[in-house]
Amino acid sequence: MKKISILLLSIFFFSCQQKETKTTPVPPSDPVIVKKNKENNEENKQTGDTIFLNFKNEKGVFAAEGVLDSIHQKVYVKFNNEDSGELAVKIIPTTGKGNIRFNQIIFPDRTSDGPFGMDLKIPLKQKGSYIMVIGHSLMADNPFWGKFEVQLLVENP
Repeated sequence: MKKISILLLSIFFFSCQQKETKTTPVPPSDPVIVKKNKENNEENKQTGDTIFLNFKNEKGVFAAEGVLDSIHQKVYVKFNNEDSGELAVKIIPTTGKGNIRFNQIIFPDRTSDGPFGMDLKIPLKQKGSYIMVIGHSLMADNPFWGKFEVQLLVENP
């Protein structure tokens, strides 16, 4: 009897000393709607925090839909340029207006420029991979959370 009571007491003390960890499931973010190229079923899509612009739509514009949320507070838009010309890019929030902008553009030689607004026009003088950083302005209130569309057009001279 004495051994059983010692065993029960030791189990009781060990169970009281273990910290209870509560895990709350994180709800998945809204699914990202992808614009598809109808001819080849090729798509520009957001994967994690990056949008890869590889395919033009029927209007000849690179277009994709992205989302900013508490997990992905910045979205990186990557595209390759092999021609010189002028880059014209715009962000179109689904809510109409919002605190969202192009924070930075990173050129192929790893130099950068920014911040910009919701529209960006800049000459492309280098060939290679460009990265644009989309996020909310830290100088303004109410960060943007939600879906947006990015449209990119390279106008050749």
